[in-house]
Amino acid sequence: MAEAVGENGAVEARRRDAGAEAGPGTSSAVESGRIGKADMHIHSLASDGTASAAEILDHVERWTDLDVIAIADHERIEAALECRRLAGASGSRVEVVVGEEVTTRSGHVLAVFLQARVRRNQRLETTVAEIHEQGGLAIVPHPFSSFTLGLRRHAIVGVHRSSDPLVYWDALEGFNPSTAGRFGRAATARLAATLGLPLVGNSDAHTLDTIGDGRTHFPGSTAEDYRRAVLAGATGGSCDDWGFVREAFIYSRQVRKQARDVLRWGRRNLLGADEPRDLGVPIEQLRAQAGYVAAADAPGRTRRPAAEAGGREAEEPPA
Repeated sequence: MAEAVGENGAVEARRRDAGAEAGPGTSSAVESGRIGKADMHIHSLASDGTASAAEILDHVERWTDLDVIAIADHERIEAALECRRLAGASGSRVEVVVGEEVTTRSGHVLAVFLQARVRRNQRLETTVAEIHEQGGLAIVPHPFSSFTLGLRRHAIVGVHRSSDPLVYWDALEGFNPSTAGRFGRAATARLAATLGLPLVGNSDAHTLDTIGDGRTHFPGSTAEDYRRAVLAGATGGSCDDWGFVREAFIYSRQVRKQARDVLRWGRRNLLGADEPRDLGVPIEQLRAQAGYVAAADAPGRTRRPAAEAGGREAEEPPA
């Protein structure tokens, strides 16, 4: 037991240090006791979702009470950057965070508050360290789920026990309405209690109508309030489970979207058509992002503009 307490104490110290870097002070919403809602796991057309960045922001503004969202596509951040740009340009009431669902050799990791894309298929510890290097939060999405590359217990605990100051978890996704999320919900809650980690809620939405079906509750209303709440272990969550019938309907829309992607790929690569992949972002904005998005093949933990990667960024398929 003493060993477990010691491990948790070391992780808490690292989390406190990260919290100090997030910036001092509290928002007026925190002081007034307001409870915000966030959904930090949303997929767009850029990976296996079915809506563009603009459609996602419009839906969240019109039809949800979410305060903070993150688009977290598989191996991509273009739609997240575009959604954040649109929210800032329009003065949206919704704050948008750049996220990514990163595939590691052990399974998926949810990264939010990113400055640059994180490379896929690295060691789990390397990915978690790179997320924290750029000031992001590393969250375990849909733990224990076999069919969506959920991390297994030994991988989660291995990171928790790491002595590397950059290798630790910020939270576990304990509220997820999908079958993947329901599969390990009870085990996730037990593990979070054992490791002293907070639980968050997310929708893992791939369609507009499922955004907000999983959510995190936190003191305040802003993205920085959310970050502080995670680091302080002051989050809660809830979700509206989909059920198998609704999930089958969601999956059917994903299949149609992926079929369109395959047709575009064929026309582009086999017929030589000038038909770029649809990432749900206007082409002029993709060009504007070229100096910002990290190159997938950059060595080590250094990054260079995507424009120097010979265009490979736009062609790499989602996980």
